[in-house]
Amino acid sequence: MITINKASRHGIQALSRKLWKLLEEKNGQVHQDNVAKFGIPEEYVRKAFSEEALLEAVASGKSTFYLALENRCKILGFAQTVQKDAEMAELDRIVVFPEHIRQGIGTLLLNKVIRDEKRKGIKNIVVNAGKEETHAKRFYEKNGFKPAKEAVAEAPWSKIALVTYQLQL
Repeated sequence: MITINKASRHGIQALSRKLWKLLEEKNGQVHQDNVAKFGIPEEYVRKAFSEEALLEAVASGKSTFYLALENRCKILGFAQTVQKDAEMAELDRIVVFPEHIRQGIGTLLLNKVIRDEKRKGIKNIVVNAGKEETHAKRFYEKNGFKPAKEAVAEAPWSKIALVTYQLQL
């Protein structure tokens, strides 16, 4: 049985360990889709997905992690939201691990995020997708997000063409 829960401290620690393991596999799909494709430096990735960084994001009070769990223990994927202001939240990332793609897990995660954000009084959710990420763009459009703008983001390591999507709640 698959459940979607807000991550506890223990859940975030387990997520960090799983991410590190998957990202260390340089030829693995997670590394290729989330690091190699964008030319992100290894040290940045290690820091961004460290247990300390994830726990710090939650401690800030603005970030929430959701875990897709099988039988309450196996992590299948996750989502992270960041509250921007009283009416807007950003879906910072939604990741379904490769062996669980196309099983509806991304939709389950997104639906939980939307329900929780509505409950908090959020009026808009925004999310960025790479301009060339057709699968991600199709996913957001299928779930009611509308393209709001296109821009080039200046990351410290490269420029990334992005499409910002918005969902009005």
